[in-house]
Amino acid sequence: MWLPTHGIWTHLASTVLGGYLANTLWLVLGVGVGTTLIGTGTAWLITMCRFPGRRLFEWALLLPLAVPTYVIAYAYTDFLQYAGPLQSELRALFGWESDDYWFPRIRSLGGAITVITLVLYPYVYLLTRATFLEQSACVLDVGRTLGRGPWRLFATIAVPLARPAIIGGVSLVLMETLNEFGAVQFFGVDTFTTGIYRTWFGMGEPIAAAQLAACLLVFVLVVVALERVSRGKRRYFHTTGRYRQLPEFSLNGCRAWGAFLACLLPIGVGFLLPSAILAELALETGDSVLGTRFFDFAGNSLLLAAFSAIVAVGLAVILSYGVRLHPGRPTRMATRIAAMGYAVPGSVVAVGILIPLTWVDRHLYSLLNGGLGFDVGLLLSGSAFILIYAYVVRFLAVSFNTVEASLGKVTPAMDAAARTLGQTASGTLHHVHAPLMRGSLLAAALLVFVDVMKELPATVILRPFDFDTLAVRAHNLAADERLAEAASSSLAIVMVGVIPVILLSRAIRHSRPGASSGKREAL
Repeated sequence: MWLPTHGIWTHLASTVLGGYLANTLWLVLGVGVGTTLIGTGTAWLITMCRFPGRRLFEWALLLPLAVPTYVIAYAYTDFLQYAGPLQSELRALFGWESDDYWFPRIRSLGGAITVITLVLYPYVYLLTRATFLEQSACVLDVGRTLGRGPWRLFATIAVPLARPAIIGGVSLVLMETLNEFGAVQFFGVDTFTTGIYRTWFGMGEPIAAAQLAACLLVFVLVVVALERVSRGKRRYFHTTGRYRQLPEFSLNGCRAWGAFLACLLPIGVGFLLPSAILAELALETGDSVLGTRFFDFAGNSLLLAAFSAIVAVGLAVILSYGVRLHPGRPTRMATRIAAMGYAVPGSVVAVGILIPLTWVDRHLYSLLNGGLGFDVGLLLSGSAFILIYAYVVRFLAVSFNTVEASLGKVTPAMDAAARTLGQTASGTLHHVHAPLMRGSLLAAALLVFVDVMKELPATVILRPFDFDTLAVRAHNLAADERLAEAASSSLAIVMVGVIPVILLSRAIRHSRPGASSGKREAL
């Protein structure tokens, strides 16, 4: 009963399982290395260096996070394919024929790695920058007095201190990569995620799909285990409460231009160019329906994203602080299990939630309608509640990893001092930890907000009747090869997400304790 029929699993293992494994490994490795280099490097430049355009780049580097991966994949495919504008211009300019030149294939594993890296590096950038802002100026000054220049200071002091946040960001990137579906499917790259969808919805074999999902979970468990092992038992704490401005390195000449280009390149390739392609398509054709229903789509998206971010961050704080107060094995295991939803494909989360909530709704309806005469309809599975619940299950790990990394840097001596002054556990959290973690809390909220804005599989399955979001509208049109019309909804997602990105980035910049006071005290 619980085994796949007709030898489906044997067929998958002998034909496609090896390809799923190889492609998934290469995808994870390539995206992990790329996002680490881009995210950590740009975070250090923005936080510690002075060069032209720094204030603009500090929030602009977050913009690719607001663009769905599959939308950038569609845009670059339209631009770089053989019949696209770039290759057409090259053939017209040089008089080439199809056999006269070689051009890299965007619809390939390398193209998928590049596109996903350009979209996901802000995870590492945002978490690492928030940690750099919270670091000790004294430690950096000691490194400078020992003769370390900017790059040695970065490599030997700043990166080791920020390693929990860097690893947390990379682990989120890797889990998101393992769950990526739209871009890899469009590029024809077979991974475990595309195999799950194909086996479940194409072949009608949910049991075999569940076994593929179990293989995917093994990857995620390995990622989580490697993150824990890499941290070891090392802890880095701030040991004083006096703060001053972080030292900054003024870059001039070639170094300034190098920093400028290093920040401009990921923005240009990951946001500006695909946005320009989509804008051109939207102006040429556009979506005639979007103009009349834009506020409905945008309002639904914003409402779901805002509520989900608040709930997810609140639960992350409770779970992280619970582990800090009771650091036993049962508590740690329970929090890890609660944060594992990020490893499960969105459609699997949706189905897993829909089945029990539908059963509960059916019994509630029988009780309230049959016994009391109230026609309440589907209270849970037929309202926005089920969407917010699914988003929290899916994205709790995003906020939990961010909050845990920040809370772990607060020395336990602060807890003891607060308790001796009469503070309760909740009072210590409110008056001591929350101000120190403000930047990371805002970063966690931003990550969940943008993820919900882009989320697609669970939204398609669980959304109430006539309750569409901008992401659903864009995907439906793009799936029908109506990319020019899908461009309007895609750009709307970006526009809706830009303002929160700017505001929260500014708030993170001022989140360093003592930053607003302007005091020049030692940290």
